[in-house]
Amino acid sequence: MNSRLHYSGRVAFVTGAASGIGRVAALAFAREGASVVCADVSDQGNQETARMIEEEGGRALAIQCDVTRTEDIKAALDKAVEVFGRLDFAFNNAGIEPRKAAPTADYDEEEWNRIIDINLRGVFLCMKHEIPLILKHGEGGAIVNTSSGAGIIGIKGSPAYTAAKHGVIGLTKAAALDYAAQNIRINAICPGYIATPMMDRFTGGTAEGRAKVIAEEPAGRMGTPEEIAAAAVWLCSDAAAFMVGHAMVIDGGQTIQ
Repeated sequence: MNSRLHYSGRVAFVTGAASGIGRVAALAFAREGASVVCADVSDQGNQETARMIEEEGGRALAIQCDVTRTEDIKAALDKAVEVFGRLDFAFNNAGIEPRKAAPTADYDEEEWNRIIDINLRGVFLCMKHEIPLILKHGEGGAIVNTSSGAGIIGIKGSPAYTAAKHGVIGLTKAAALDYAAQNIRINAICPGYIATPMMDRFTGGTAEGRAKVIAEEPAGRMGTPEEIAAAAVWLCSDAAAFMVGHAMVIDGGQTIQ
């Protein structure tokens, strides 16, 4: 693997690494020379991501991790430091989509709690335990949190997901202000419709479902996981050294209509 963004000797922690954007981002960090800790509740997919990195000559560690469990997060990060010696970057990407749409007054309370717990609280718990480790080695670092286009607009029938993704942006901005002076840059990315297994579930995996989604995109297509991963890697690089507390929208123009 050839490092182009000076990631050699750096360590990246990626949640949701078993598939989709997380897997592609883990591979992208490794291709830039970072050692990558793959964290996901799905152990099988997570192990496969680590194997893919190693087959390309990178260094990877797969750790099963539920981002709603503090003990899982602490154990994963402690193992990362034990194996690789430090933590420089984190991509807090783990998340879920709603099971079904429903208006706010009819929304299931258990479903609300499930989405907020994973998509918002999980980001907070990860940052809570990542930041001290980045501070510890004294060289600074960067964190990228995955929000969504739903983090900047309202989504009809999806109050929990919309609230969680708006919350990720607010949390990102607050944390960015807390740690900018200590050389930890914290930003968010807001993907639009991206061709991932999650999107397949959202569209029902049908040509009609995909066509409906694509019709909402001015660019005339869905985005790719590689396009989101490239943004995450760039935000952690020295090329983005003055980017602090930003929510980067990558959605083919969907939210500017």
